[in-house]
Amino acid sequence: RFDIYRKVPKDLTQPTYTGAIISVCCCLFILFLFLSELTGFIATEIVNELYVDDPDKDSGGKIEVNLNISLPNLHCELVGLDIQDEMGRHEVGHIDNSMKIPLNNGDGCRFEGHFSINKVPGNFHVSTHSATAQPQNPDMTHIIHKLSFGDKLQVHNVHGAFNALEGADKLSSNPLASHDYILKIVPTVYEDMSGKQRYSYQYTVANKEYVAYSHTGRIIPAIWFRYDLSPITVKYTERRQPLYRFITSICAIIGGTFTVAGILDSCIFTASEAWKKIQLGKMQ
Repeated sequence: RFDIYRKVPKDLTQPTYTGAIISVCCCLFILFLFLSELTGFIATEIVNELYVDDPDKDSGGKIEVNLNISLPNLHCELVGLDIQDEMGRHEVGHIDNSMKIPLNNGDGCRFEGHFSINKVPGNFHVSTHSATAQPQNPDMTHIIHKLSFGDKLQVHNVHGAFNALEGADKLSSNPLASHDYILKIVPTVYEDMSGKQRYSYQYTVANKEYVAYSHTGRIIPAIWFRYDLSPITVKYTERRQPLYRFITSICAIIGGTFTVAGILDSCIFTASEAWKKIQLGKMQ
């Protein structure tokens, strides 16, 4: 009396070709949905959130910068990196962790630098300011290969402006023009399944080009990167679907599919029986 799953005797059931077709389709549909759910369960999803905070408090108030830029018409001995910010830092001719590679038989230069900046508004710029003798007509046409901040995130599912200036080509611009790149840096945190966090920075950029004159009337062009930090932090977190949700989905797939298939089979069987009776009535 307490059995709610009562069995129907086999001699009271009737197999049909329609029922067989529906059964096969039902099993294939369940298999397809099961594999889809299994793929979603195995794969990880990335959830993002925004909050106001300094995520990397152990950095000492520093941000690591990676710069790679080519100046095909400026000698390496003339190329220098200057750094300054609102905390009073003013460094002309920064050389630590930097490298200059001659291009075009020594007529050009590729500058690669790895340095740190303070987490305050400021700028760093590539120019001839640190050269012992200023050239008459310095050519600041350039190509930016890389400008990134913080750790490199090698995650395929995270798409962001971590290297927004990659491929910036100013070879056709005025050789004596200065270039201003105004950057808005956004702190970014990526937390994987193990709870390990990596800290990087995305940035938006706007740029302008102009001719700047010194107090002596000479044109001294430069490539400026003026930056400011956003107080908003973006956090990406890896998550996996809970096991109970996966089991619930599988049960819903199997139960729902069998229920719908049963209703469909019942409707087809009832309709076919009614049609047979109508045909028998016509024959009489």
